[in-house]
Amino acid sequence: MEKHLAIATWDADSVELYARQVRDFLGEHIQISTYSVQGGTIDQIDPADVYLISTCALIGREISHIIPSGGAVVITEVRITRESLQRLMALPRGTNALLVNINQPMVTETIALLNQLGVGHIQLYPYYPGAPEPPHLSCAITTGERRYVPQWVEEVIDLGPRLLSANTFIELAFHLKCEHMLDRPDFRAYLSSLAEHAYSIERMFHRSIQVESIFDLFQQTLEAGVIGVDSDGTIFACNAKAEAILEISPNDLLDRKARQSLPFLPFEECFEDHKAISARLVEIGGSPVNVSIQPVFRNGELIGAFCILQRFRDEEKRQQKIRRQILGKGHVTKYTFDSIVGQSPAMLTAKALAKKMAASNASVLISGESGTGKELFAHAIHAASARSREPFVAINCAAIPDSLLESQLFGYEEGAFTGARKGGHIGFFEAARSGTLFLDEIEAMSPLLQVKLLRVLQEKEIVRLGGVDVIYVNVRIIAATNEELLAIVRKGGFRKDLYYRLSVLPLSLPPLRERGQDMRLLFEGIREGLGKEFALSPAAWQLLMNHPWEGNVRELHNCVEYLAYLDQPFIEPEDLPATILACAKERGIPPTQVSPVSPDTPPPNPPVFPLARTPAMDTADWLRRKAGQSLPVYYFILKQLETGSSMGRKSLAALAEEEGISATEQTIRTALAHLEERGIVEVRRGRAGSCLTPLGREVLTLL
Repeated sequence: MEKHLAIATWDADSVELYARQVRDFLGEHIQISTYSVQGGTIDQIDPADVYLISTCALIGREISHIIPSGGAVVITEVRITRESLQRLMALPRGTNALLVNINQPMVTETIALLNQLGVGHIQLYPYYPGAPEPPHLSCAITTGERRYVPQWVEEVIDLGPRLLSANTFIELAFHLKCEHMLDRPDFRAYLSSLAEHAYSIERMFHRSIQVESIFDLFQQTLEAGVIGVDSDGTIFACNAKAEAILEISPNDLLDRKARQSLPFLPFEECFEDHKAISARLVEIGGSPVNVSIQPVFRNGELIGAFCILQRFRDEEKRQQKIRRQILGKGHVTKYTFDSIVGQSPAMLTAKALAKKMAASNASVLISGESGTGKELFAHAIHAASARSREPFVAINCAAIPDSLLESQLFGYEEGAFTGARKGGHIGFFEAARSGTLFLDEIEAMSPLLQVKLLRVLQEKEIVRLGGVDVIYVNVRIIAATNEELLAIVRKGGFRKDLYYRLSVLPLSLPPLRERGQDMRLLFEGIREGLGKEFALSPAAWQLLMNHPWEGNVRELHNCVEYLAYLDQPFIEPEDLPATILACAKERGIPPTQVSPVSPDTPPPNPPVFPLARTPAMDTADWLRRKAGQSLPVYYFILKQLETGSSMGRKSLAALAEEEGISATEQTIRTALAHLEERGIVEVRRGRAGSCLTPLGREVLTLL
């Protein structure tokens, strides 16, 4: 009986090419009807036995709305010729070229195809009618669409029209009941001309046209695991990919019953219902695997089934690689823990804690004043994590208007709002998939977006604006704030549940004024980076060491840059920036008077004089030795007493517990005794509590 095949594509040229190929290789006794979007016939498809549909024909349409029920659906896979692939592989590494096609989906599909074929040495820039202005490159690559290549391109590499793949013909032959046509010499020659991968042509056509041969074709053509069973559920086929996924040798599977050897695969359900099972997620070896089972019928009788296994992470990696190539954005880390300068106890403690956090996948909340290096730490945590090879995407929540931030985070579909880009756009969550998303100034996020972010953290799912499809996103969140976020929570300005979701791993960064001699290390590092040579007098150093540095490292960088451009070999107090001198005056710290140095007779190598030792410095050194690994507890006590409020041991222990610091009342009692011994604190009995002495305040600035 003559079979009816309906073919639907985006453009009329492609649909006629595919129809001609099917007639040539699967016989003229197949009735073929053609439809296209450009021809305006896509919504007029008549009932058929089999429908061959290109993905581009489904743009903006539900497949169930355009295809009558009852027939099998085959989605086209396309290939280029081996000759065309060789032309591309001969291009020099680092070549930049436009990839030109009729629309964005076809450009994306072609880039994915070339990527799968190993064309990784060429940087491809997508271009299609209506696309943003592309870079003016001298080379363009297209698949039969020269008409869309910009006129200013000097060299056009036309790969010819994209052809139907071996896998597509196998599916068509199976559904059209003409498998025997695949053994013809002209079809073998056609397949030999294609740039296919992972299949053996010689083996394909030396098998009998039985269920086993069909499975063998799939084993060689699909980039997935394949398991074949006969009508009794006995395993007769298992390819190398399936072996890798199952971590079982084919010798341990072949000729055995699937229900016993592979009970987690739903073969029995498929046999009982006589229906295909598609897109079922099964955990195998601790990893999610997408499982599909297709029953095989001959003359109405079930004669076997095949199972396709696709590791979820393999598909994720492939899509992520294509997504990054299409985006053309370098979402990568720039800094590691080696980039963080500092030897003070406070900074060493922060770095040690951050390194431990890098080993986890939990959310991190970094708090600290502006300029303390929150983004630097976020980069370093990602670079030291298991996600280091995946994207690192940073976004400042306060820098983007609230109405725009939502679309930037979650992406949007075409037509979601006025001005939405044609074809839609992926958001930062999708761009950071499998990697890290850094949300700076998280406190600026609106209550509505806080609710949506909370859902993403809970469910690891997003929905684009204007869309309905749920998209799984495996993203680690690192948030940062320069405010007291918990205080904002208590005032109702930030959701409490979101705060605790974000602060699974809290990290507090010390301000520069609490990092002691780190200021000198940073100063010298910035000066070297600017390529300048100059020295400071002891009085100038004293002013810098006493400055509060409310802008932290950012303010210090501005100061060093200012001094560098003075182009003076020796810096006196009066040479310092006016803001630093004004601040010293307000605090009642007059510049130390020193003998003037004549600019005409500068010292040949002006020395950087060390600061004179003070009792506070000696006491700070003693405290570091005395406290040892418990220095964070001592530092915490001094910071709490710095406010001027007297506190007892119970209050300090309660506050320490809130901050995640391990310190019992006995630990605090011992620490207070040591601090009182050196006159750093004054311990009062009863309700009066303890308070910081003037010496203690000086010591605190040096820790």
